[in-house]
Amino acid sequence: MKPNYKEIGKRLLQLFLQGLVVLAPIGITVWAIVGLFNFIDDILPSLMHSIFPEWIKRNAEGNIDKIPGLGFIIVISLVLLVGWLSSLFMVGRLVELFDKVLEKTPGIKIIYSSVKDFFEAFAGDKKKFDKPVLVNIDSPDIWRIGFITLNDAENFDMKGYLVVYVPLSYAISGITYIVPKDKVRPLHHLSASEAMKFAVSGGVVGLEDNN
Repeated sequence: MKPNYKEIGKRLLQLFLQGLVVLAPIGITVWAIVGLFNFIDDILPSLMHSIFPEWIKRNAEGNIDKIPGLGFIIVISLVLLVGWLSSLFMVGRLVELFDKVLEKTPGIKIIYSSVKDFFEAFAGDKKKFDKPVLVNIDSPDIWRIGFITLNDAENFDMKGYLVVYVPLSYAISGITYIVPKDKVRPLHHLSASEAMKFAVSGGVVGLEDNN
């Protein structure tokens, strides 16, 4: 019997794509983690050498001696230490004072406030993307997954309207809409993380995968 090369080719392509679906997320995740790990490990020794040259020394070739993983451990420890210190009452007041100074400094306040608001939107006590909703924007029968970021748009002279952020699939960006309250449906049965994963993945990550 003559082999059906077309069917064999289709089968091989199917297996290749199936393997790609399995390996690509793993490979990209490992690549990102290793890249971040190496990036920190490359920068920190040079910085430490400039501050404490007697601790971090150069070898016979003139290169700075590196201990794999040390930079990463130091950065993680520093972040944890700052988080712990900022939770203390007196230190928390100093952080708030420093925060106000940066937010009122011309030039710096634009960058600082933008970065601060971005991280507080996802973490901390002022999380913004914690109210998942369905929002009707394009036409009466089309709904998008979004998150209420402002319950009242009166500052924009839009009484009876909400501000809703709609994330885009396979992107770190999104679009902010000001819409009437009657065009928004709360998603009480979904957590914010479930709604975000579903929206960003383009619906590939099924809701049953999160249960």
